[in-house]
Amino acid sequence: MAEPGDPKAPHAPGDHDLDDAVGFASPASLAGRPRAPEPAPEPPTAPQPVAEPSLFDAPEPTAPPEPQPQPEPVAPPTAPTPSPVSATPAWARETPAAQTYGGFGARREIPAELEGASGLYTVYALILFAVPTLGVSALIALLAVTGRPGPSGDVAASHFVFQQRTLWAGAVVALAGAILIVVGLGVFVLFLLAVWLIVRGAAGVLKLKAGRAMPNPRGWLI
Repeated sequence: MAEPGDPKAPHAPGDHDLDDAVGFASPASLAGRPRAPEPAPEPPTAPQPVAEPSLFDAPEPTAPPEPQPQPEPVAPPTAPTPSPVSATPAWARETPAAQTYGGFGARREIPAELEGASGLYTVYALILFAVPTLGVSALIALLAVTGRPGPSGDVAASHFVFQQRTLWAGAVVALAGAILIVVGLGVFVLFLLAVWLIVRGAAGVLKLKAGRAMPNPRGWLI
């Protein structure tokens, strides 16, 4: 009869190994148990060689590039058509009307170009420089407006008459003032003449710049 714990003895139901419960190895656990053999590993397969491209191999056909859209042709700039006014003679052209523009506040008018305006401005400048030049510029202006017809326009003609009256009256008063120097009144007369020439010359320039005629060109005041 086998002893308890003998590995050759069959295990009866309910037979427990007390050595295993307390942590000791029993003869049955030391005997070992057979286990199934592990399968042998498969031999490694050799890597397949990669074929290198040859210089004599024909290249693979590639797809043709897509056609790019062509830009639309741009028409060359055309030369500006010459204005018909340049081919029209000066006597057949219309006089430009006065233009208006909106300034700060009220609307003002831009005067049209007057006939002989440059000559009128020159005479006014000589009148204003009569005092610094001691009457020399006024004498030149008097010679310029004497013995020649004035402009044909109403505005320019009124300024021309205004300049003639100013210069002739100034020449007469200047001569009288030079004579009155002997009695002591000549300096006062010449001073009043200088102020009168400057005021009339400045008033004429402002009227001409605005394109307006002199209201009373034959008068002695402004």
